[in-house]
Amino acid sequence: MTEAASGRKGKEPGRRLSRRDFLRLGGVAAAVGTVGLLTGKRILGAPGVESTIDSKVKYGMVIDLERCVGCRSCMEACKVENNTPKASFWMYVFRLEEGTYPNVRTQSLPRPCMHCDNAPCVKVCPVGARHYGDNGVVLTNFETCIGCRYCMTACPYSVNSFNWKHPKDNQYYDWKNDEGAGVYGEGSVNTYLDNAIPPYENPDHDKRYGSEQRLVAGSGHYLGVVEKCTFCVHRVTKGLLPACVDNCPVRALHFGDLNDPDSEISQLLVKKRSFRLLEELGTEPKVYYVGGTPPSEAVRQFDSISREVPWGRVR
Repeated sequence: MTEAASGRKGKEPGRRLSRRDFLRLGGVAAAVGTVGLLTGKRILGAPGVESTIDSKVKYGMVIDLERCVGCRSCMEACKVENNTPKASFWMYVFRLEEGTYPNVRTQSLPRPCMHCDNAPCVKVCPVGARHYGDNGVVLTNFETCIGCRYCMTACPYSVNSFNWKHPKDNQYYDWKNDEGAGVYGEGSVNTYLDNAIPPYENPDHDKRYGSEQRLVAGSGHYLGVVEKCTFCVHRVTKGLLPACVDNCPVRALHFGDLNDPDSEISQLLVKKRSFRLLEELGTEPKVYYVGGTPPSEAVRQFDSISREVPWGRVR
C-alpha cells in the first residue's frame, strides 16, 4: 500500500520497519510485559496551573462524581475538539446502576485516559511511539506508531482506539462534500457556521509539541495508528483547559498541577476522599475521583454507547 493510500503523509524515508524488524521489536515488547469546543471560557491561570513547559509540573484531573449528572457534554466536547473518528470516544461517560428495584443506586462515571505514571502502554510500545510527554502526560507520536496495538492490549482502562479507516472517510461530521453542501443544507458550510474552522482543519492539530517536538495532538492524522485522550495538549500549552473540563456545565471536571499543593485539584484531594480506577494494578493513574465510590463488579451499564466496562462484567 502506498503512503498516499494509507493516509500517512510526510513520513521521512527510512522510518518504515521491515517485517523482520517488527517481529524482533515485538519480541522485546513481550519480554518487557504485555501487561472545546474552542471556547476558552476558563483559562489555566487558575491557582497552581501553568501553561508553560516545566518538568516540575505534573498535570492531572479530579472528577467530582457528586456533581456529574451524566449529560455527556464532555464526550461531545472531546469529539468535536479532537476530531475523533466515528465510534471512537477518548472521553466516555458510563451510566451505571447497582441493586434491584426498588433499591437501585445509579452513578455516572466519566473516563478519560488515566495518563498513568506507570503506564503499561508505554512499557509495551516496541517503537517508543507511546511515551511520557512534558508534564507527565502520556502521548502518542503519530509519525512513529506502527499500529501494532500492543498498547490496546496492555491498557486495563480500554481508552485506546485504532484508526481503521482513512481519516477523510471516517469523519464524525459531514462538514463538506464534493458539491459543497453543508451539514445543515445546501450551500457552503461556512454560511451556517459563521466561518468557523471545522475540527479536521484545526491548525493546532498539525503543530508539534513538547521538548522533542512530536506530532501528538488531535486525531485523524493517519490510517493504522492508535489514538487516545491527550489531555488536549494543544490547548493546555496555550493556557486553556482541556475541552472536556472547559465545557462541563456543572464543573464536575477539574484539571491542574498535582505537584502544587495550592492548586485547585490538590485542594480538592485534601478536602475530599478520593479513589482511582484499578489502582491496585500499580499503574498510578493521574485521574482521581471524589464524591463517590469505586464501581463494583456488580454494576450494570445502562443507556450505553459502548459495552466496554473495563473493571467488571456487563450484564
